[in-house]
Amino acid sequence: MPKTKKTSKLRIIFMGTSALAEVILESLLKEKYNIVAVFTQPDKKAGRKKELKISPVKSLARKHKIPIFQPEKFDEDVISEIKKIKPDLIIVAAYGKILPKEVLETPGFGSLNVHASLLPKFRGPSPIQNALMAGEQETGTTLMLMNEGIDTGDIIARKKIKINPNDTFKTLSLELSKLSAKFLLENIPLWIEGKLKRKKQDETQATFCQLIERNDGRIFWNETAKNIYNKYRALYPWPGVFCFWENDGSLKRIKFQKISLQKDSSQDKRRAGEVFQLKNKIGIQTADNAVIADIIQLEGKKSLAAKEFINGHPDFIGSVLE
Repeated sequence: MPKTKKTSKLRIIFMGTSALAEVILESLLKEKYNIVAVFTQPDKKAGRKKELKISPVKSLARKHKIPIFQPEKFDEDVISEIKKIKPDLIIVAAYGKILPKEVLETPGFGSLNVHASLLPKFRGPSPIQNALMAGEQETGTTLMLMNEGIDTGDIIARKKIKINPNDTFKTLSLELSKLSAKFLLENIPLWIEGKLKRKKQDETQATFCQLIERNDGRIFWNETAKNIYNKYRALYPWPGVFCFWENDGSLKRIKFQKISLQKDSSQDKRRAGEVFQLKNKIGIQTADNAVIADIIQLEGKKSLAAKEFINGHPDFIGSVLE
């Protein structure tokens, strides 16, 4: 349903932080929705130099000269400011903060959340990564009327898509951001016109996911090859997957920038984590099969293709990774 005169006059507060949220905000702006304020996470220090990094949503809001708010918490002053803005609708997408009831109930048309999973599955801050780690074959986007819980509000609409076996977080999040943006635009007018019904979530089907941290990428070689590969898919490009290699008397961190599954089952008996050579490729034994390490990065060094890495570190073959 296209935007109507009624929806074009809506005063909308957008709340989001990530690249997915940026795509959704950009779609609203292209359709000339009246975004009166943007809320995003406070700037954070990142990288070795600990320089302040602004969110993709803040960068886009700056470009369009939209008032930006970055509260650490929603105290009385922030809530009062939101009420002064007099929003008709709040739209939330990958924001990263829990909103108090007083904020959620401020706009007349409520507060809508765009969540990148098929709720009630994968509630929480990392639904895309968790769908990939779980080896899911489908996922999607959910439009939900927010309440005080974490992704527990009534479902307004859902849209499914298939997950490609080679999808990584990078590719799937891009696809879901485009899908979510289009889906939201289709459903805002329907919601405003009262043509969408609310449906409570089935709590017996609910699953929850935690915030992804750097150490979540640790590989344990006694897991199956498929589970390790799914972890790589879920955590590429950040934080990436890694393990440790004992070399020259010290334990060194190794990051795998690209891995793949061995096509044929391994017939030889090897220890979990044992490195072996397959022509110009590097195989690493898992609990049931092997993964192929295509691009490797030794701590403090640049990334190298398998052949180059073997040339520089011939003792890598035959070692057992931890």
